[in-house]
Amino acid sequence: MTAACRLAVRTVPNAPGDAVVGWIGDQLKVKVHAPALDGRANEALCGFLARALQISKGSVSLLQGAKSRSKVVEIRGLALAEVRARLGV
Repeated sequence: MTAACRLAVRTVPNAPGDAVVGWIGDQLKVKVHAPALDGRANEALCGFLARALQISKGSVSLLQGAKSRSKVVEIRGLALAEVRARLGV
């Protein structure tokens, strides 16, 4: 069985660029450049996390919060400790 984890994320759409801000409690705060329109910010979030974690885009999926700034994403192939280590925050 491959590792997987769920990650609570607080997104900030329409930011000047994509960036991991840091942890707020047990939520990861992430800024994305894309607007919160037609799911663009959700797609940008998953793509950015995949690039930052050096995994395939298909390994990151949105589970909850499609229309909210507070989201839950699933990351397949990595344990939470490895996600934290790769993000460096």
